[in-house]
Amino acid sequence: MTQAMKIAIVDDEQDMRQSISQWLALSGYDTETFSSAEDALKTLGPDYPGIVISDIKMPGMDGMQFLKKLMGNDSALPVIMITGHGDVPMAVEAMRVGAFDFLEKPFNPDRMNELAKKATGARRLVMDNRALRRELSDGGQLMKKLIGQSPVMERLREDILDLGQADGHVLIDGETGTGKTLVAHALHAVGSRAGKKFVLVSCGAYEEEALSKRLFGPMMPEDAQLPAIEEARGGTLVLEDIEALSETMQARLLSVINEQGAPAETRIVAISNLQEAGRTSEDALRADLFYRLAALRITVPPLRQRGEDILTLFTRLSEQFSDEYGCDAPQVSAQEAAQLLQAPWPGNVRQLINVAERAVLQSRRGSGTIASLLMNDHEDMQPVMTTEGKPLKEYVEAFERMLIDNTMRRHRGSIASVMEELCLPRRTLNEKMAKYGLQRSDYL
Repeated sequence: MTQAMKIAIVDDEQDMRQSISQWLALSGYDTETFSSAEDALKTLGPDYPGIVISDIKMPGMDGMQFLKKLMGNDSALPVIMITGHGDVPMAVEAMRVGAFDFLEKPFNPDRMNELAKKATGARRLVMDNRALRRELSDGGQLMKKLIGQSPVMERLREDILDLGQADGHVLIDGETGTGKTLVAHALHAVGSRAGKKFVLVSCGAYEEEALSKRLFGPMMPEDAQLPAIEEARGGTLVLEDIEALSETMQARLLSVINEQGAPAETRIVAISNLQEAGRTSEDALRADLFYRLAALRITVPPLRQRGEDILTLFTRLSEQFSDEYGCDAPQVSAQEAAQLLQAPWPGNVRQLINVAERAVLQSRRGSGTIASLLMNDHEDMQPVMTTEGKPLKEYVEAFERMLIDNTMRRHRGSIASVMEELCLPRRTLNEKMAKYGLQRSDYL
């Protein structure tokens, strides 16, 4: 769930504090007020989940000193400065120091709302990126976003952490539904640009003229945002469906890349979806642009190559949907586990999410099977036989691991409860948990 953004209002005049707070509260914001910069600094730490609106002229620590303190603690904290008439030069200096913007008294409340909306949006993006970075630097948290123990997923996580620390442009390719945009977010979050702008543009969602304007401008005064190249300056610009760029657009992008030099002021992460179409991004892009973008490259593995990760993902997803719909998660039989493992999954993780949700819904109704859902998705797929001609041992081990994992999770790591439900002696359970890399501490 996205964290609600707060607005800290700092002003030595009580009437001003209250009026700003009341106006913003009426607009749906969660506000808190402080009568001095010194008091505010006791609350406004580096990860303050919101923005600051502060007067420039205050007794004791004035607004400029306050701003410098805040920027020293967290340079990505949006601070909107309130200035008196004739203090515009001071406001310009505040912008140079790092203020998000300024309001001149007497200010228009609608203008204040507009700035608050932009500032909280920017702060939310920073906080989301920081949260993702923390997840990626913590092995346990990492699993929540990039779940799986298969060799290809271990390699993907290593690539993200390695390339995230580099500064060159990146090309991410892979089949549809594999999570390429998540990988782009992760690259940004674990690198030196974390906390800077992260701008995503889907090149396939625009007509040629509109895409040119969105990427390169010029923007009109009434436009609410800068061209993406300017908006992402200093941060990361993600271009989804890079293959949708025309020759002309590719030439303009290459020119921008060349003008930036090295290291690049703005990192470009290009995402390509051409693998399943029998073509590659190298086929679709002019050679000089391709080699600039593909200096660093990540290929996100398809779900069918991830082995037992499929069962792990299905279990987590069905648990999430069962919580959402207020019912029990469906029980997976050995036959259905084999079916999940052998399915071709052309839609990859996105398709698995849909199957898990439908499995929970039909389980709530008390009808249908997981196998029937897969057969509906793949009409040419024959029912899986786990006897003759099939690697039975692999299916049995995958099912056994899933069963122990599910039971441990349900009983929150209670070994005695798991032994009783699965009718296993302690030694056997311990051996199987060691075999499958399951640790009791993960379920407590």
